[in-house]
Amino acid sequence: MAPQDALLGWDEPANAQAYEAFTRAFPMYDTTSRDLARRAQLDNADLVVDLCGGAGATARALLDLLPARARVVSLDSAAAMQQVGRRTLPDPRLTWVTASAEQLSNHLAPGSVDVVVCNSALWKTDVPAVCEAAARVLRPQGRFVFNIGGGFAGVRHPDEETSARPSLNTFIRQIAEADHGYIAPPLGRTDPKLPPETITQHLNSAGLYVTDAEVTAQHSTMAEKKAWLSIPLFARPEGNFTHEQRMEILEAAYARTVPEARLVTSWLVITAELPKAAA
Repeated sequence: MAPQDALLGWDEPANAQAYEAFTRAFPMYDTTSRDLARRAQLDNADLVVDLCGGAGATARALLDLLPARARVVSLDSAAAMQQVGRRTLPDPRLTWVTASAEQLSNHLAPGSVDVVVCNSALWKTDVPAVCEAAARVLRPQGRFVFNIGGGFAGVRHPDEETSARPSLNTFIRQIAEADHGYIAPPLGRTDPKLPPETITQHLNSAGLYVTDAEVTAQHSTMAEKKAWLSIPLFARPEGNFTHEQRMEILEAAYARTVPEARLVTSWLVITAELPKAAA
């Protein structure tokens, strides 16, 4: 099953609007979306699914790179996110479907899809069910291309070792503890939720086979991280704080950083394929 906290907050208008604004102001989602599109080999695609498509950041990149005849279906369970997307990304080639990722095969015909893309969101789903749904809608030799944050996958790119330390989250925790009496939960070791071998097993069980897996590095700055943590859904620390208090703590923490300090996050990027149908 999907993590119980994975969908909390995504269907709130304030989060949807702030999230969409972030995707336009900073390059992270455009960069990762274009990377997934390149791996998907879209030159001959007619129908692509943007799975967990949110407000359309990945759909926007796909539409830029796809042939003019191709269509994109953006599927997401958060109506508020899609409402923002419909307003900011009006394109006749784009269809919005409000449904969970696990329901993908309920909305598209078997064997009708060339590529399923999922940017940064597979961890929010029931992964075995999503792999099975993707396999059902893909045509033979169709591709399922997605990425998973390094922390969830238990992988680390060498460039991450050069990332700025301490992190902005560390400063937030320190200020909250010193000035607001916050008691942070212990930072114990947690096992990765979706290590490569587990993902491969889920894909294989659905009849999909990995053709490429790569650990990549995403580069950003403290300024971008601050903007991310300003989105109500991601604001820290957790606990009994108002959003205004969290923003005050964030400003104080950010003042301790170098805004242009380089930050690096790791991603596991996987391309899987449905085998060619037997003759």
